[in-house]
Amino acid sequence: MTVALMWEARAAQGRGAELLEWAAARVGELAPARSELLRAPQDRVLVLTWWDAGYDDELPELPEPDAGLITRPVHRWRFESLGPAGG
Repeated sequence: MTVALMWEARAAQGRGAELLEWAAARVGELAPARSELLRAPQDRVLVLTWWDAGYDDELPELPEPDAGLITRPVHRWRFESLGPAGG
């Protein structure tokens, strides 16, 4: 089974690049099967990691950044991958 973890945060004003750099460094320490970093307007950063694991397995996750780097607590979700869409 493949489990996908999503981590999303909104950077403090003007600190989007710093949050993106912080997240990229941390995801590199986790060693998931696959990972992707995304950004959106309003300095939002989204990190997706995929793991070869059971849905309820304990998995390493990105921590909360320092409070001064974000505008609100991090949002986290866990999904079971069902494979590629379509086709």
